[in-house]
Amino acid sequence: MYTTTQKQFLLKTTICFSSGALLPLAFSPYHYSVIAILSLAYLFYIVLNSTPRDAGLFGYAFGFGMFGIGVNWLHISINLFGGVNLAGALIITFVLVTFLSLYPALITYVYQRYFGNKGIVPFLIVMPALWILAEWFRSSVFTGFPWLNVGYSQIDTPLSSLAPMLGVYGISWLTALISATLVALFRVTYKTRIVIICTFFITWIALNLLNGIDWTTEKDNEISVALIQGAIPQEIKWKPDQSQRTLDLYLSLSEQYKDSQLIIWPETAIPILHHQAEEFIQQMADKARSQNHDYLVGIPFKDLDSNKFYNGIIVIGSNNDTYYKQHLVPFGEYLPFDKWLRPILNLMKIPMSDFSAGPNRKPVVLAANEIIGVSICYEDVFGEEIISALPDATLLVNISNDAWFGDSIAPHQHLQMARMRALETGRYMLRATNTGVSAIINEKGDITASSPQFIPHVTSGKVKTFEGLTPYARFGNWLVIAAAFLLLLITFFISKKLPKSDF
Repeated sequence: MYTTTQKQFLLKTTICFSSGALLPLAFSPYHYSVIAILSLAYLFYIVLNSTPRDAGLFGYAFGFGMFGIGVNWLHISINLFGGVNLAGALIITFVLVTFLSLYPALITYVYQRYFGNKGIVPFLIVMPALWILAEWFRSSVFTGFPWLNVGYSQIDTPLSSLAPMLGVYGISWLTALISATLVALFRVTYKTRIVIICTFFITWIALNLLNGIDWTTEKDNEISVALIQGAIPQEIKWKPDQSQRTLDLYLSLSEQYKDSQLIIWPETAIPILHHQAEEFIQQMADKARSQNHDYLVGIPFKDLDSNKFYNGIIVIGSNNDTYYKQHLVPFGEYLPFDKWLRPILNLMKIPMSDFSAGPNRKPVVLAANEIIGVSICYEDVFGEEIISALPDATLLVNISNDAWFGDSIAPHQHLQMARMRALETGRYMLRATNTGVSAIINEKGDITASSPQFIPHVTSGKVKTFEGLTPYARFGNWLVIAAAFLLLLITFFISKKLPKSDF
């Protein structure tokens, strides 16, 4: 028989898990943004009156629900396209979720261990600061995994007006602060409650006013673009007998939009190594010059001297600019700890891609008479990498192959992140994908045109180009992260002198 205390603990743990499991509903494709605020508010509330040990367990349960639901699509990639059987794919996904769940657990444990029962001010400072620092660290360690950073869930709310100033971490901070403030509303005096509510309304008005500011300057010219989506199923994409059919399809779709100044094909749209496709590329270049447009195309490269493979982009037409992907997907494009893991995977007969990272250079190419900031797939989920193309780039392009995610919520989550990059930089983002969702995103992060998934489609339109730097593009994430560290450090030393206080 369980004691009353044990029953209460199990109930709280179950509700924390459920609260975390609801959090993915705040993100695309569901867009119930308020759930992010309410889910965090419940976690913060439960932690207030807990021991450090219990707080850590509540945080872990929350994280397990959050990541267990929000990124369970990983098993699709691992199973269907990674060559691992379903049981193995589920086990690998489970291990990753158990690891990611440590981040919320660490937040709640550290708060209760070092800042618990110190009053309302330390609570309002520490909880949001810990949350965004954990997001930042999770987005950095082992090359980073920034999925489900709560700032992305607010892309369609007034909170998104902070993106050009403070980036997605600034939005995460304010989201967590609102959640903590909701908790405080139920634990403070009537007068303090009135002050908090008035501050809410003033902040909301200020955020709406911020949204009207144009942080970058529109240039005089527009360019016409066409994003070609071939919808080649991943299971046949690399088969030799499929290559010519793939190329014919992309050429046919492109021919319908030959008047566009820039035609973009997705990641590895040419499923042949660059040096093996030189004749085809030359034919494309001749056609592009005769029709007065440029192609921007995804293609794999092999350095014949070093025998290294690269995931790349090539401009075909006015020049032959190239870009090699720099930020590779761990376990997808390269194998971390190769020396130790490779023998194990070979023994288990699990195939593993072996791309190399491209040279560390500014990710820009020249096409359609514009300097374009380019990224491949996973790279666009890292704001600090996208802004490295600025201020040179007047336009952003991301090519991707989200076929790896199957018919899951992942492509929609990925698109949501791309929208944030457009808003942070004050520039259009053109996103060309193999199976969708391809989209034209304006400088405010709004989708102006998009494709249906899993069918051949062309998304076209005219896009504006911009110059100048947003505050976020100028300072990156460091302004927010340094402020969070500093506030945490100051509060730590001050709180040691404060008496215990249950607010």
